[in-house]
Amino acid sequence: MNRQTVTHPQKKNTNRVVAGVCIAFFGGMIGMAYAAVPLYAMFCQATGYGGTVKRATQQYADRVLDRDITIRFDANTAGVPWQFEPVARSVTIKIGETAQAHYSATNKFVRATTGRATFNVQPELAGSYFNKVECFCFTDTTLKPGETLDMPVVFYVDPDIVNAPELKDLKTITLSYTMFPVEKNENNKPVASSVPAEGTSNKVSHTERSLGG
Repeated sequence: MNRQTVTHPQKKNTNRVVAGVCIAFFGGMIGMAYAAVPLYAMFCQATGYGGTVKRATQQYADRVLDRDITIRFDANTAGVPWQFEPVARSVTIKIGETAQAHYSATNKFVRATTGRATFNVQPELAGSYFNKVECFCFTDTTLKPGETLDMPVVFYVDPDIVNAPELKDLKTITLSYTMFPVEKNENNKPVASSVPAEGTSNKVSHTERSLGG
C-alpha cells in the first residue's frame, strides 16, 4: 500500500513566510548597497566629515570678522575628456563674508559627454566651517562637443573657525573639485576611455601645482 505525503496547511504557510522574509532581507541588502554612496555623501555634506564642504542652511553668516582668509581653487579630471579649471586660482575674503567663484568646463570630445563633480577642502578640519550656498557638485552636467560652461560656486567660511584651536591661525583653505565621467558608450565603457578628438587631449593640468601647493 502506497503512502501519501500530506503537507499540513500551517507548515506550508510557515514556509511561505520564511521565503518571504528571506526575499525581503536580500532585497533590503541590495537597496542598502545602492543607497550607501548617496547617503554617505549626504552625511559628509551635513557634517563636513573627511574635508567635505558643508551644505549651508543660510546664505550668509551671522557675522563677518575683520580678518582675511585666502581660498585657493583646484580642479582635476578623472577620465572625463574635459578641460576643467577655475577661472581665478584664488580669492581673499573676510571670514564670514559670502563670496562667489567660477569654474569653467569645456568638452574636448567629438560628441556630447556628461560629467559629475565631487569636492573637498584642505585642511580636512576646515570642512566643518566651509559652507557652500550654491554648487555644481553631485549634479550631472552634459556638454556638447566644444561647448564651454560657466560653473559658479557660492560659499562662506563660518566665523566659528577662529574658535577651533587647530584652525585659529589658518590663513588658507583649498577648495578642490574632481570631475568624473557619467555616460557610457556602446561598449559599456566610460566615455572618457574613448580616444579624444584629433588635436585635443584628456589631460588637464592640476591647478594646485600652479598655486604652489
